[in-house]
Amino acid sequence: MKIETLEQQIKVAIVEALALRTTDADDIADDAPLFGDAGMGLDSVDALEIAYELEERFGVEIPDDEAHRAVFTSVRTLADFVRDQGRG
Repeated sequence: MKIETLEQQIKVAIVEALALRTTDADDIADDAPLFGDAGMGLDSVDALEIAYELEERFGVEIPDDEAHRAVFTSVRTLADFVRDQGRG
């Protein structure tokens, strides 16, 4: 049985939540920006989809406020948040 890291699980969640057909989970770097031209080019609607998926998969609650915007910087920051919530 292959043991996936939390980062890998989050990448799979992103690909599935956004139904990305041209991006594989392995194509997403842990520290790559998720938003903006330098990153994957995701937008605020994508963030909502990702938040919902992570809440469902990991039982975390991601508040919808400015203070938590940094959580969506990269896969690594998302994984750190899930770990800090004691779910990862």
